[in-house]
Amino acid sequence: MDWSHYRFRTLWALPVPPATVYEVLERAEDYPRWWPQVREVTRLDDTTGVLRIRSVLPYDLRFTGREVRRDPAAGVLEIEMTGDLDGWARWTLTPDGTGTLARYDQEVHVTKPLMRRLAVPGRFVFRVNHALMMRAGRRGLLTYLEEGRQAV
Repeated sequence: MDWSHYRFRTLWALPVPPATVYEVLERAEDYPRWWPQVREVTRLDDTTGVLRIRSVLPYDLRFTGREVRRDPAAGVLEIEMTGDLDGWARWTLTPDGTGTLARYDQEVHVTKPLMRRLAVPGRFVFRVNHALMMRAGRRGLLTYLEEGRQAV
């Protein structure tokens, strides 16, 4: 087993239509406005940016995200990641009643030296750290969506 390899799947039930969620998720440069652990997004061009994230544990992860799929009709946004994390991440949005089921899939290989050294003893903690980040992201997105609906 490669202890530096991770697969994640997170599901968010959101009370707004998929098109509304898609409009927010496709603007990665705005993630720091609503997702506390996404500390910084620096656009390099129309399809590439550098992200800095930090969850509960006291370390930052930096990676370059390059868009590989943007399909509003299918509700799919996918990036390739290189840097402290090598791999990919994908949002898939589907109708769920009057709302949206947002599925986040990620498959990465950790390259950050500290995390590689702590791969075996830290694996459980790293997974919990990721889960806490995703929970905070959902809360932040719900608040952001609610504020957007009130502004209309």
